[in-house]
Amino acid sequence: MTNIEKALPEDVEKLTEIEIRAFIDDNKNKPPNCNLEGPPGYNSLKWNLHWIQHTYYYKITFKEVIVGGAILFDLGDCHYELGRIWIDPKHQNKKIGQDAMRMLFKLHSDVRRWTLGTPSWAIRNQHFYEKLGFVKIRETEVDPDLGWSGIEYERKL
Repeated sequence: MTNIEKALPEDVEKLTEIEIRAFIDDNKNKPPNCNLEGPPGYNSLKWNLHWIQHTYYYKITFKEVIVGGAILFDLGDCHYELGRIWIDPKHQNKKIGQDAMRMLFKLHSDVRRWTLGTPSWAIRNQHFYEKLGFVKIRETEVDPDLGWSGIEYERKL
C-alpha cells in the first residue's frame, strides 16, 4: 500500500502543504523556549521545487494518495544524506515511514553509507532511525538560535 516515486513539479504544492503540517505538528514535542520554526525551506514552494528539480526528492504515497516526502542528497563515493523525511500527522504510526525508508534503501542499493541529522528533542525520530539500522555517531553543541542540539546518525552497509 505504501509506495515511493520521484516527485514531479506538479506535486510541489501537495508536498509542501503536508510538510508544513508535519513540521508544525512536531512543535508539540519541542522543549519550552525553543525555536518553533521548521527546517529550512519546509514551507516554501520555491525551495521545494528547486530540490524536486535538482536532487532525489520523493513523494510517499499510501493507497495512491500523497502522504509524505523524502529528500536525499548524493554526497558522492556511495554516500547519501537523508535531508529529511516527513509523513502527514494523520498518517503517522502506520509504518508508512519505515516502508518508505526500506524502499529508498532498495532503490539506492549501491549506497554504502547513509547519514542524517535530527534534533535532540525528537526522541520519536531517533527511535525510528535506530529501528532502521542507523547508529548515533555524535551530538552537536546546542545551537543558541534554536535552543537544542542535534543528533547525527549513520548507517553503513
